[in-house]
Amino acid sequence: MLIVTAWRNIWRNTRRTLLTAGAIMFSCSILSFMVSLQQSSYAAAIRAATSIYQGAFQIQPLGYQEEPRAYLTITNPENLRESLIDTIPEIRQAGIRTNVFALVSTEEKSIGVQITGVEPEREPALSTLVGTIREGRYLEPNDLGKAIVGESLAQKLGVRVGGELTVLGQGADGSIAATILRVVGIFSSGSSLLDGNLIEAPIKTIQDAFALPDQAHNIVIQTEQFANLEKLKRQIQDWAHSHHIDDDLAVLSWEELNPGLRESIELDLISGWLFFLSLIVIVAFGVLNTFLMSLLERTREFGLLLALGMTGNRIFVLMLVEIIGLLLLGICPGIILGAGVILYFHFYGLSIPGAEEINKLWNLPVTLYPQLSIEYLVVGPIVVLAVTLILIIPFSIRLRALKPVEALGSAI
Repeated sequence: MLIVTAWRNIWRNTRRTLLTAGAIMFSCSILSFMVSLQQSSYAAAIRAATSIYQGAFQIQPLGYQEEPRAYLTITNPENLRESLIDTIPEIRQAGIRTNVFALVSTEEKSIGVQITGVEPEREPALSTLVGTIREGRYLEPNDLGKAIVGESLAQKLGVRVGGELTVLGQGADGSIAATILRVVGIFSSGSSLLDGNLIEAPIKTIQDAFALPDQAHNIVIQTEQFANLEKLKRQIQDWAHSHHIDDDLAVLSWEELNPGLRESIELDLISGWLFFLSLIVIVAFGVLNTFLMSLLERTREFGLLLALGMTGNRIFVLMLVEIIGLLLLGICPGIILGAGVILYFHFYGLSIPGAEEINKLWNLPVTLYPQLSIEYLVVGPIVVLAVTLILIIPFSIRLRALKPVEALGSAI
């Protein structure tokens, strides 16, 4: 009976109810879509950053991330890699890499760069760099003494496919390391950092030249389970502990490998929620205004109900049910509308004009495809409901102390 009465009271002023419910519906649909778009853009950024080069996780010697010295290495990395893949099925691929810094020279110029030794047969499952070759081809397993070079770096060095690079550096044992690499491919990843500073060569070539027999600096791990990265990290750490290597090696996630991207996401998340909260507060005050108008108009009615024997607590509950009903009248259609908008852009994509340069910097896709998720759909509407009730309940509590004579003679 209370619910029926509350429903009738909601529609006493049809125009006001429709306007308030419409505002709630619009805000909830916008919130659902924007939260979904925001989270999907973060997922795309993480996937792009981990796929282009660094991987979702890396196993490194302790201290290597802070101070990448050539002598800080992983011994017998192949055995560890195979054990890791066999133990944790969520790992799509794990590859061994060596990273050295050397002076690379051509007839025109000499530049200090990073040279990464990779396993060519495993890199296609680890890195999208394989698909960014603009000239020539990617490395093959038997390409000893061959290399691929970033497009910007190739322009600085004045080298093209077929050209030679003279490499001079220091080996892990302190000896002089020297070799010659022939360029078989030039890549353009879209990342200025990689294109201007990176050379890749077969790991065997780098190990031989830089005195790193059966040693590596990273085990790079890639996965498809981006929704459960924390769980996967714990599994890798448990594996490292069970093999008694956690005192020598560190398991680093993408957040630790790329703190700049993590900080950018955190900053964008804060600014996004400031906008969301502003919208939520505006809607909440709109609902509060509707509530107070109804309260003022019905003060004499409440006084009459009290005089006839209805308790203040029951009037308080009645108004609370009315407000919740009004909120749900806008929230439910808002969620449905938001889901429809998300589904539309999920299939057709959303391109943001003017964002091409930012996307290129982070190697992000130009078109985003928001993901439909119950969490993304309801988090905004739930906050709308919570904030509105927090604002309204203090005014509703006054109904419990309302006196019949006062209510019949004046407004609340």
